[in-house]
Amino acid sequence: MIEKWKLFAVTSMLFAGLTSVIAKFGMKELSSDVALAIRTIVVFGIVTLNAFLLNDAVAQIRQAPKSNLIFLTISGITTSLSWIFYYRAMKEGQVSYVASIDKASIVVTILLSFLLLKEPVTAKILIGAGFIITGMIILAWK
Repeated sequence: MIEKWKLFAVTSMLFAGLTSVIAKFGMKELSSDVALAIRTIVVFGIVTLNAFLLNDAVAQIRQAPKSNLIFLTISGITTSLSWIFYYRAMKEGQVSYVASIDKASIVVTILLSFLLLKEPVTAKILIGAGFIITGMIILAWK
């Protein structure tokens, strides 16, 4: 039986793969910022409905420690900045290159998970990160 988190992760990967290509079609006659705003409005609506209809969001927010809310706010800011620059890069460049370079953010995540979250460092993770960096360099090389 596949673990639930792995199923969620693969489903996320499939939708994320569709997202950039579909967005590139949608931004042909729009600036990257306007295209991102439209996408974000849709994301906000769906995520909000999911949180408030399928979860007891109000009670959870009221009970959450302030530190959780601060960290989630900071995460929202970094997500916004990431999306703004991702959409600008997609508008100007090829989606396959932009997405590949963007996915190298996995390496940043891995490093921070070791340093800040004290997750274990394994050879498997380091080798995988090395391949990601190698792939990014190959794609970015002119």
